[in-house]
Amino acid sequence: MDLKDSLSKFKQQQERCQSSLASIAASALKPKHRAQPVNAPSAPLRPSQPIKFSNDTERLQHINSIRKSPVGAQIKLVIELLYKTRQAFTAEQINETTYVDIHGNKAVFDSLRNNLKVSYDGRRFSYKSKHDLKGKDQLLVLIRKFPEGLAVVEVKDAYPNVLEDIQALKAAGEVWLLSNMDSQEDIVYPNDPKAKIKVDDDLKQLFLGIELPRDMVDIEKELQKNGIKPMTNTAKRRAAAQINGVKPKAKPKKQREITKRTKLTNAHLPELFQNLNT
Repeated sequence: MDLKDSLSKFKQQQERCQSSLASIAASALKPKHRAQPVNAPSAPLRPSQPIKFSNDTERLQHINSIRKSPVGAQIKLVIELLYKTRQAFTAEQINETTYVDIHGNKAVFDSLRNNLKVSYDGRRFSYKSKHDLKGKDQLLVLIRKFPEGLAVVEVKDAYPNVLEDIQALKAAGEVWLLSNMDSQEDIVYPNDPKAKIKVDDDLKQLFLGIELPRDMVDIEKELQKNGIKPMTNTAKRRAAAQINGVKPKAKPKKQREITKRTKLTNAHLPELFQNLNT
């Protein structure tokens, strides 16, 4: 019995030893974690990034600045949108594009509704020019309705490329484009195709050789005597200049050489015949 007990105890000891060895081997396979000393310096921290406003914050600031701006400034933004696009916009679409809150600002709404350059149909806003023109053909029809001339400023906002079309009509000989000496504005005149006639060279020379008065006031009087309304009013302009204390412009040296024997003619208007058939 003693021998059996001894063998049994020996087996138990072997089993315990094997289990101990197995646990030691398992712990050896695990990665070791080195403990950091308490007084060891910590790893340097990354520098903190500067705080930036988000795009949404900047957008909200921009919207707030527009809506706090004067009514006139907001009206200008809307009219510029309508003029450039030539499309009709609802109040909501205008708000999305320009940030002008029409429904939220009664003063802006009333000003837009009553503006001469804005058309409002009860729902949409659109640009309104003095003359509703869609292209060069309609422009020419309108110009022919004004034989005494049409100011370019009255049609320059009719549609985006109206000024280019006026130049094209001038190049084609359909219209005349002259400047008003008083207002310094361009005036466009119709060149009626029915008036295109053949002019003899002798008649041209006779016209170019006609002697003219030396003073613009006298020229205007002669035009009025012949039933022609002059495009200038020199007497009125001179009177206004005297009232406002504006000194008359000094005449150039070449004009000082003009004497009573100097002959002034229509020779300075050769372009009147440049498009006539010869």
